[in-house]
Amino acid sequence: MLIVKKFGGTSVANRERILHVAKRCKKEYEKGNDVVVVLSAMGDVTDQLIDKAKEINETPSEREMDMLFTIGEQMSVALMAMALEGLGVPAVSLNAFQAKIHTTSVHGDAKITHIETERIREELAQKKIVIVTGFQGIDENDDYTTLGRGGSDTTAVALAAALQADACEIYTDVDGVYTADPRKVPTARKLDEISYDDMLHMALNGAQVLHSRCVELAKKFEIPLVVRSSMNEREGTVVREKTVCPCR
Repeated sequence: MLIVKKFGGTSVANRERILHVAKRCKKEYEKGNDVVVVLSAMGDVTDQLIDKAKEINETPSEREMDMLFTIGEQMSVALMAMALEGLGVPAVSLNAFQAKIHTTSVHGDAKITHIETERIREELAQKKIVIVTGFQGIDENDDYTTLGRGGSDTTAVALAAALQADACEIYTDVDGVYTADPRKVPTARKLDEISYDDMLHMALNGAQVLHSRCVELAKKFEIPLVVRSSMNEREGTVVREKTVCPCR
């Protein structure tokens, strides 16, 4: 099986969490599966980069901000590859240029147009875990672009579609999709399943679990998603077609 796993910034925020994620990926790899990992920037790194930019120029160009932002994800994937190597697992990190994730030229809100998968498939054939930067791509001029809010989720789904993956797992700091924000509503219930349309409805109405663009892409290519916690082993929520949402 080919599994795409995406981990957000809180999941890789420090050394302990990076090692924890690396061990989870190693466990998947040891099952005999091919594993592609998509990562966001660590913790508050993106905010720190914004602050750094403003120290230099209060109104930087969007192109240069995209160039700057790519640092965050590149740091995450390189450190994760090092963590896996330390655990005895062959791994390689790839940025958007190396993974050939092509996008439109709208800096700060680009859309993925296509992905050339040859390099990723070559690395998987060598039995490596492939770790790809989320949130970023390259345009027709080979300039870096970023995908806007929820961009790493979108990267993961796009890679799952391009690679015809068997599963796409989105890891967050909650253990699935709830009827309401469990941090604010103690009576909120976790859903075992939810349809693309109901998940899209929730996303468009402010739910923070998945971005609407990610859900739309998953629906278009019929990619079942699993939303689960990176902090525990509990079963998450499956997002796919034709289920009934109990939250209505």
